[in-house]
Amino acid sequence: LKGLKIVLDCAHGATYHIAPNVFKELGAEIITIGVSPNGLNINDGCGATEPAALAARVIAEKADLGIAYDGDGDRLMMVDHTGYVIDGDEVLYIIARDALRNGELKGGVVGTLMANMGLELGLKALGIPFARSAVGDRYVVEMLLEKGWRIGGENSGHIISLDHTTTGDGIVSSLLVLAAMVHSGLTLKELRSGMSKFPQVLVNVRFSGDSDPLLAESVLQAVADVEQELADRGRVLLRKSGTEPLIRVMVEGEDEAQVLALANNIADAVKATF
Repeated sequence: LKGLKIVLDCAHGATYHIAPNVFKELGAEIITIGVSPNGLNINDGCGATEPAALAARVIAEKADLGIAYDGDGDRLMMVDHTGYVIDGDEVLYIIARDALRNGELKGGVVGTLMANMGLELGLKALGIPFARSAVGDRYVVEMLLEKGWRIGGENSGHIISLDHTTTGDGIVSSLLVLAAMVHSGLTLKELRSGMSKFPQVLVNVRFSGDSDPLLAESVLQAVADVEQELADRGRVLLRKSGTEPLIRVMVEGEDEAQVLALANNIADAVKATF
C-alpha cells in the first residue's frame, strides 16, 4: 500500500490498536481518529455509524481514502477522496468484481432484503448471480453455505468473505477493497463508479393493536399499484420492526421524488387501517 494516504477511524473501539499497525506494516501513510477509547466514547460521533467526521478529515488531509470501523470491528464504511461515503452494498460490488476479474469468484453474491437495487443490477451487468436473504448477518451466512457461494453482506457494512473469515471482519473487508485498488490501479471513486445506487426511501409507521396492517387488503392493493408503476426498475418492501411497534415501508426506484411520493402513498394506506 505504499503511496496511499489513508485516514482510519476506529470508533474508539476494538480495532483502535490493530488496524493502524496493519496498514502501517503494509506501507500506507496513516492518519488516525477514534483511537483513544476511555470506556465511554465508543461510536460517539465517529466510526462506521457516523462517517461524517471521517469524510471531512479525508478532504482536509487530501487523503486517497478513508476507512471507518464500528465499535466491535465487524462493520465498515469507506470514503473516497471526494468525501463520498461508500456503504456495504458498494463494498460488496467492488470485492465481487475484483474476484471475478481474478478468476476467484465462486458462484454469486448474497445481499439482504435491504440491499440496494443498484447492487443487483450492477452485478447482473457483470453476469454475477445475486440472491437476497433475510436481514441479519447470520441469514447471509446461512444462504452462502446453502448455495456454496463465498461473498455476501449487508448495506450496513457487515461483509462476509468465507474464503478469508467465518464472520464479519472490518479490517479484512477493507483489505479486500484495497487489494482491488492495487490489482486494478484504479482509485476508490473509479472502482465504485460501476454501480449506481437507486434512491431508497424508508418511512416508519407506528401502529398499535393486534391487527396486522401488512395483511389488510387496502395495503396489499397499494403495494401492488406501486409495484406496477415501478415495473422492473424498482421495488417495495414492507416489514415489521423486530424491536418497535413500527411498520417499515421501503420503496426504491430511479427517481427520488417519485419514490418518496410512492412510499408515502403506501404509508398512508397502512395508517388508514388503524
